[in-house]
This record gives sequence, C-alpha cells and structure tokens, in this order.
Amino acid sequence: MTQQEAKLVCRNVWKIFGDDAAEFLSSHNGNPSLDNLSAAGLVGAVRDVNLQVHAGEIFVIMGLSGSGKSTLVRCLSRLIEPTAGEILFKGENLLAADEKRMIEIRRHHMGMVFQHFALLPHMTVLENVAFPLDVQGMARAKREERARQIIDLVGLSGKEDFFPRELSGGQQQRVGIARSLAVEPELWFLDEPFSALDPLIRREMQDEFARLQSVLKKTIIFITHDFDEAIRLADRIAIMKDGAVVQAGTPEDIVLAPATDYVAEFTRNVPKAKVVKAQALMKPAKGRIPKAQVSARATIADSAPLFREGAAKLAVIDEDGSVIGVLERADVVDMMMQG
Repeated sequence: MTQQEAKLVCRNVWKIFGDDAAEFLSSHNGNPSLDNLSAAGLVGAVRDVNLQVHAGEIFVIMGLSGSGKSTLVRCLSRLIEPTAGEILFKGENLLAADEKRMIEIRRHHMGMVFQHFALLPHMTVLENVAFPLDVQGMARAKREERARQIIDLVGLSGKEDFFPRELSGGQQQRVGIARSLAVEPELWFLDEPFSALDPLIRREMQDEFARLQSVLKKTIIFITHDFDEAIRLADRIAIMKDGAVVQAGTPEDIVLAPATDYVAEFTRNVPKAKVVKAQALMKPAKGRIPKAQVSARATIADSAPLFREGAAKLAVIDEDGSVIGVLERADVVDMMMQG
C-alpha cells in the first residue's frame, strides 16, 4: 500500500504487571530484561513496543497465547493503563487524556469487537446495534435509521427483530461487528473476533470482513493467532513474543525475510504462493492488455486458477480498476513450484 498518514503511533510502550512496576522500570533505565523482570516477580506483558498504524490499513498483531497481543490492544485504547510510553491518536497523546476525554474518544472515534460477542440478550438485533448511539444521546428515530443501514451492510436485513439466541454464531458476530460500526469509528479494534467460530463460518466471516473493509476503508488493528487469517487480511503484520514485537512488515516481508529464528519457525509451513501478492510478481503492462483480470491484492495462490482457460497473462488492476501491470503464467508456475 502507499505510504499514508499515521493514525496511531505507539512509542516505547510498556505494561508491567506487579507492585511498583513504574519505579522498577525507571530503576532499570527504562529497559529491563526478561531476567530482570522475572527476578523481581514482575510480568512484562508488553515490552518497549514501537508501532505506527497508517490510515486505512489493516494492521494485524499476532503471536502465540501469552505473547502480549491482547494486552497491547487494551493498552492502545487505555482499557488497561500502560506502565510507560506514548500512544498518539491523530497526534493526541492518549496517556495524557483524562477519563472524560478517553470516554469521549472511545464513544465517538473507536470501535471494538472481541472474541466473545457480548450481545445484550434482552435486546433485539436492531436494539443491540443502536445501543452505542443511544449511549451517545442520539434521538431514537435517527439511531434506528443508522442501525438499519449498518445491519443491511453486514448482510442481516430481515433479522432486525430477532434476539441473539435466535441467531447462529456467525450471525451473532455480524451483530457485534455492526454494533461497533454504528458509531462510525475512525479506529477499529478487533481482538480474535472469529476464533470462536467453526472453520467454514470463520472463512465466510473473513470474506465478509474483507468486503466491508473494501467499502469502509477503516483503520483497523486486528488480533489473531492464526497466520492463515493474518495473511488473508493484513496490509502489515507485527509478530509478538514475550511481550515484544520481534518483526513488523508486510506478509511478504515476514514470510520471505524473517528477522529472527522465531519468526522463521512461526512461518515455516506457509507456502509462498499464499502470501506473495499479484502486485509483487507483476511486470509492466506493454502492448495488448489481457481481458482476464486479477486484483493487485490477490495472492498468487488465488490468481493461479484464473489461468485454467489457457490465458498466458492476466491484467493486474488496482482498487479503482485501473491496469497497473500484467501477471504471467510462467512466473506464477515458478512461484507455485517453490512451495
């Protein structure tokens, strides 16, 4: 993706659990080791994290259980208070904001979806989706109109009067997504939103999420431990281990040029063709442009079936439908053979 403004920046962010954590951090010049933390009986859940999330991108944070990814997201929204560092949202330091200001930011600028749907069981789909607008004080007619628009957007038209217990797991998660979108957030946090769903519904929800993003173009921080999910959705990925970010970059960067042995092992079984995008393998468009087209964001694995009809080349198009290059069959075959 092209370089864009940084919507969210975190600098040297720490979250240490235990007594006198701030004093301990200061006494170790702001950079204690894991051994230092362990010896003091402290837990470094987030350690010296530096990240930039650009406007309009899907930034995936991933790692194994206990790596610190969920704690980091809660620090970014100040649902958990960081021990140290800076978190800048559109240039404003959230750690300097008082409680009233943080409530305002969460209500009007942030959306959050968690693994557990947390729908209100006594409310209908329409009432659940409209609830955050009610909290904002929006008039009933206006909030219900907005809620109906979002319900339609997530594909639940006709379910407005259903209660959560009458919906499938995938439908309940769509309600949770719709509710978080109702406030039109600038920054959207999703913490393993699909992990409780069965594989088929999970795939369906990933496709639905990608469709929504193509329409809404939100700035998204998405947490997962599933690398297949990450490479399907991410513009960039940060991999965490023991509370620290060990590598951040595009899916291609992570898989093709792992920065550490841990990252290499983490991505060892990921086929390159599932990660490399058509844009990365395309050549300049010269002469006659092929009729068959593929999105620049499509992976090589997704592009390969399009050659079944005998085409030697595919036109690669950007989000606006403009041709930006061509993808050749021989290059795709070479990539597929690399495993």
